Amino acid sequence: MSTREVLVVFARYPRAGVVKTRLGREIGDRAATELYAAFLRDLAARFADAPFALRWAVAPPDAGFAKWLGVAPSSCFAQAGADLGARMRAAFALMRGEGFERSAVIGSDAPQLSRAAVEQAFSLLSGCDLVLGPALDGGYYLIAMSEPRDVFSGIVWSSPTVFADTRARAAALDLHVAELEPSFDVDRGTDLDRLRALLDDDRSRREMPATAGVLATLPRRRG
Repeated sequence: MSTREVLVVFARYPRAGVVKTRLGREIGDRAATELYAAFLRDLAARFADAPFALRWAVAPPDAGFAKWLGVAPSSCFAQAGADLGARMRAAFALMRGEGFERSAVIGSDAPQLSRAAVEQAFSLLSGCDLVLGPALDGGYYLIAMSEPRDVFSGIVWSSPTVFADTRARAAALDLHVAELEPSFDVDRGTDLDRLRALLDDDRSRREMPATAGVLATLPRRRG
């Protein structure tokens, strides 16, 4: 395992009515929560023996998260900050304080995110200040930096301009930005359609067994 690079996954304990609430309004809270739990399990399995360190930023602080997911309690820390930007800023500062030279932060809503994409982000940091993975909803699914930079101030979170506003903030700071291939977060029923399309591939099903299992129990959307 590299002592230079770390992936931080922002996550919540899977409780109905607390996680995936937008998706829950379409498919029901119980189904949305089961699906989110599957996302966490698939991400944990995929990155468990990756060539970089793995940390879990949990909100709210939950002593049972590590035991439920089967990860070391020392790999988990509580998110700290008034909004998402403040929490990500704090996570980057914490990882830098622990001695990591390159850090990437992701959410837990993109179970399809590959090791290769994370490794590419770390590699790109050799020649830039900031790496972003643009999401189809106008946000981003990954952000990576070597030195913590304040690219979070003035961003209206959960809006369709998060990616564009972050790029503008980076430009104002004279930062060199690189981008990964666009992908998607699973927040709505239309995102489930994209996920189902990915899971038509045998390799994707092998990489997301928990997600595939839960999704197979859910009825397909009409229209």
